[in-house]
Amino acid sequence: MIKVLHFFKTYYPETMGGIEQVIFQIAQGGIEHGFSSQVLYLSERGAARNEMVGNHLTHRSKLDLHVASTGFSLSAIKDFAQLAQEADVVHYHFPWPYMDLVHFATRHGKPSVVSYHSDIVKQKTLLKLYQPLMNRFLSGVDCIVASSPNYAQSSPVLTRFCDKVEIIPYGLDRETYPEVSEERLDYWRGRVGTKFFLFVGALRYYKGLDYLLEAASITGLPVVILGGGHQEAELKEQAGRLGLGNVHFLGGLGDDDKAALLTLCHAFVFPSHLRSESFGISLLEAAMYGKPLISCEIGSGTTYINIANETGLVVPPRDSVALAEGMSNLWHNGEKAGEMGKKARQRYLEVFSADQMVKAYAALYRKLCNK
Repeated sequence: MIKVLHFFKTYYPETMGGIEQVIFQIAQGGIEHGFSSQVLYLSERGAARNEMVGNHLTHRSKLDLHVASTGFSLSAIKDFAQLAQEADVVHYHFPWPYMDLVHFATRHGKPSVVSYHSDIVKQKTLLKLYQPLMNRFLSGVDCIVASSPNYAQSSPVLTRFCDKVEIIPYGLDRETYPEVSEERLDYWRGRVGTKFFLFVGALRYYKGLDYLLEAASITGLPVVILGGGHQEAELKEQAGRLGLGNVHFLGGLGDDDKAALLTLCHAFVFPSHLRSESFGISLLEAAMYGKPLISCEIGSGTTYINIANETGLVVPPRDSVALAEGMSNLWHNGEKAGEMGKKARQRYLEVFSADQMVKAYAALYRKLCNK
């Protein structure tokens, strides 16, 4: 059994983002494919070892400070060094500059793979300072994994390291999602209605939600926004200014409620407009639930999940009018929306199952261990 150590700045139950979901799916499915996973992450709750999440062990190092979205921890260097010694493969999750420092500080010598989740888009000045370390780190690892050919071809970083890039699409296991009770469905029908557009995700700068609010203002169609984040107050202020009684902000909710809303929604809208959105796990979740999709063309994995005019509609980024037209199109063409939803689910089954992702990582781990 190959022993894999995942290293990332955060993990369940601390945070519930897309990268955490990917790590979880890899770790959960590994046993039947010949590897076991452990996860080391940073936490404000302090240090702890051997906590179970699902069927795998997790470890916490104390988070000491945050600088420009990067967590730092003095104790993590020692924790990582100890855990890496017990592992056969170290699996990093990029971007996280502190991770690069730990890699060089510990000199663990184990085979290493990097899941390249996103280019660094926002911190352009800091990127110039970080670039030499980043290039040295990516040059030194054994393999870099991109989640879609779209992102591998359009990323200026990945094209520089194309000789060591492999494509393994993210995958989800429907069995890890809760079955929703009729009572929960009735509750949400009463709160948000029986037909609405759904967005799920953290309320961050690259999600394009200000354009979604403008589109909701143009169309008057009901929109449900599930998630919390830094932009929540700003977006609510914008919705108030626009007088949007048709938009529901639900904040962060548990998996049962998310599954209920994915079951009920008419279509899923995902207006991310910057390449920080490298893939879109919640977009894939909606495809898994058989929903027609609306996303933007940003040269990332969103249009690897959502094939224009097949699984849904693809509109230009930062274009609230085009987004509004797409929403109206799906709202008033139920048969078309239903067909697109079926094709979205079929694409999920063919390309994005967790089993396919885990099987591909298992083959990669074996290859690295046998070098």
